[in-house]
Amino acid sequence: MSLPLLALFLAAFAFGTAEFVIAGVLPEVADGLGVTIPVAGYLITGYAIGIAIGGPLLAVATKKLTRKTLILLLGGVFTFGQALCALAPSFELLMWARVLVSVVHGTYFGIAAIVAVNLVPADKRGFAVALILSGLTVSNILGVPGGTAIGNAFGWRATFWAVGALGLVATLAIALFLPAKTGQSSTGGSFLREFKALGRQQIVTSLIIVILVMIGQYSLFTYIAPLLREVTLLDTNIVPWVLLLYGVGSTIGVFIGGRLADWKLMPSLIVILTTQAVAFALLYLASPYPMIMAVVVVFWGGVNFAFGSPVQSRVLAWAGDAPNLASALIPTGFNVGIAIGAVLGANLLENGFGYRELPLIGTAALIIAVFVAIWSYWQELRSPAPLPRPAQ
Repeated sequence: MSLPLLALFLAAFAFGTAEFVIAGVLPEVADGLGVTIPVAGYLITGYAIGIAIGGPLLAVATKKLTRKTLILLLGGVFTFGQALCALAPSFELLMWARVLVSVVHGTYFGIAAIVAVNLVPADKRGFAVALILSGLTVSNILGVPGGTAIGNAFGWRATFWAVGALGLVATLAIALFLPAKTGQSSTGGSFLREFKALGRQQIVTSLIIVILVMIGQYSLFTYIAPLLREVTLLDTNIVPWVLLLYGVGSTIGVFIGGRLADWKLMPSLIVILTTQAVAFALLYLASPYPMIMAVVVVFWGGVNFAFGSPVQSRVLAWAGDAPNLASALIPTGFNVGIAIGAVLGANLLENGFGYRELPLIGTAALIIAVFVAIWSYWQELRSPAPLPRPAQ
């Protein structure tokens, strides 16, 4: 594995940690800034909105920069933003700092994928993109539990300082190892052609599925720490270990999902979505029982991340002639769902919904996603059409 790819992976790991670690220290952040836990949950919503809206806009605005220059700028802003988070004296300033970081996050993953595929032969491009995306899952294994443990030991502000240091190291590695001309040319092509490609039902339904899955996942994951403390009755120091189990399950799920996508894409996606619905129901049933809950959390993490490879492969396959806008909308779909899920969870908690009932949102959202996937696959079989060929 090349050093440039490893540097890009490290940056992806830092961005993933920055997004997800807040869930592990959410109670401490709420207490430190004098807000309720549901209100603190909006820090996740704000981050998701920044990725969904600001990321694509910044990518368009910086299109003429060389890719290496842009990635270095993104890494510098990321590091600066984490320092602002660590120093923020109020909830409002912390929110603005998180949004700043989220905008560069949204731009990074689209640009990093373009750069990664330019670093490897054509038959290794899937692996290169998977490596970048795996930075998100590995952040759940190492970054989130590690950041949570740092926050528990030294205070939540230390978590942001640690993530900022990680971003600085990744930026320096990219400066040293990424070739200056890699992916230097901007992504061209007709915007009208790209926009028309979005009308294909395979792309539309895939993005709907992404949003539904993220609504289910983040209406719960946003509040996983208080659920484990107040419902499962785990000690504060045990919570990072449970989050570690979730990350292990997530990484296993990514590789399983990738294998299944290469085998039978849509049947596999339907089975994965059905299994996710079952996982949320099991979380509801298991939440009062610590040992059973730990096992179910691993299972939940695995099926949550198994769907990513099939659904993204489907979008990119059906946007082969116009990949730029479609690929940019994949993280947008993820984060629209994350934002809705976090807000939905907060509103329900503020209106008397208990932490234990949050998995039921996921069960409902995933059942709808299963029906969307079945309908889309039926339409695809009913009116078969060849995959679009890449534009010349």
